[in-house]
Amino acid sequence: MKPIIAITAGDINGVGYEILLKGIADPHICEICRPIVYGNAKIARQHAMTLDEEYHNIQFNIISSPKEAKDGRLNLITCYEDNTPLQIGHSTPQAGKASFASLSRACQDMKNGLVDALVTAPISKENIQSEQFTFSGHTEYLSSVFGGESLMMMVSEPMRIALVCNHTPIAKIPQMITKDRIVKKLQILNATLQRDFTIRRPRIAVLALNPHAGDNGLIGKEEQEIIAPAIEEANNQQILAFGPYSADGFFGAGKYVHFDAVLAMYHDQGLIPFKSLDMNGVNFTAGLPIVRTSPDHGTAYDLAGKNQANPISFAHALYMAIDILHTRQQNDEINANPLIIEPKENKHNDQ
Repeated sequence: MKPIIAITAGDINGVGYEILLKGIADPHICEICRPIVYGNAKIARQHAMTLDEEYHNIQFNIISSPKEAKDGRLNLITCYEDNTPLQIGHSTPQAGKASFASLSRACQDMKNGLVDALVTAPISKENIQSEQFTFSGHTEYLSSVFGGESLMMMVSEPMRIALVCNHTPIAKIPQMITKDRIVKKLQILNATLQRDFTIRRPRIAVLALNPHAGDNGLIGKEEQEIIAPAIEEANNQQILAFGPYSADGFFGAGKYVHFDAVLAMYHDQGLIPFKSLDMNGVNFTAGLPIVRTSPDHGTAYDLAGKNQANPISFAHALYMAIDILHTRQQNDEINANPLIIEPKENKHNDQ
């Protein structure tokens, strides 16, 4: 049976509708999944009118529950009113409310087992803030909804990069870098590489926090006192972690090609080289009981309404969600009843 994929429309004034309309226009999408957009059909059509003519007459199958979703159709669940003010290219409080309405409804259906995976279009981390949403991004919100400790992970053909600190102010990063936190992130990363990417013995590079990896304590002691001991602890748990590596030399020399994933200490340390190599990667939230992906860019208000947004990252996110669903299911089935190998009996008979 085709997986049901929940797609949140994100910020109504950004490029969310544009990239999802372009992304799911590929007929192959409906052949491999049953997509459901969480948003509003009238607003989607308004965005469609800013695109090429082929999108102007787009038709939606309006449903009230994922149980009503049909094969071969662009299904849509209405999450906010038709008269929600649309100001394309601008951040507004109404857009934030609409973003949250879409996200919360999709998460509710996910918790109720009505959809199989979640693909999220970009939100504004500023205008979505409310009493219900007090988080610094999707990743943190999803962790609170579904439980467990998540790991923000960026995935592309050249590399996979995970973060110890996600959307953390630079001034607060040092206090967030602890041995226990790094070990936990390595555990999650190792597990997801095995379960979701079928890499049996992943090799993980761990970046340093300070320039030159601290120069033996001359310009920082975190490498000696925190990061190296965390790597040693991970090794004791049979995790193949290496480092800490000075970030500039590591990426400059192309050492990332020798590893299955890289654990960066903070956001820009990992995402600047990642996006420099590939702006069409995917943001995957590892460590959760659900599968969630998203494009690796933001609302792009400056491009909204101009038919200039590139849908490739969104399309990759959609395909990756489906791929991970299948891979996770296969690996879970393989490991559900592992073969127990009994020790050989000693058949030597004393004479």
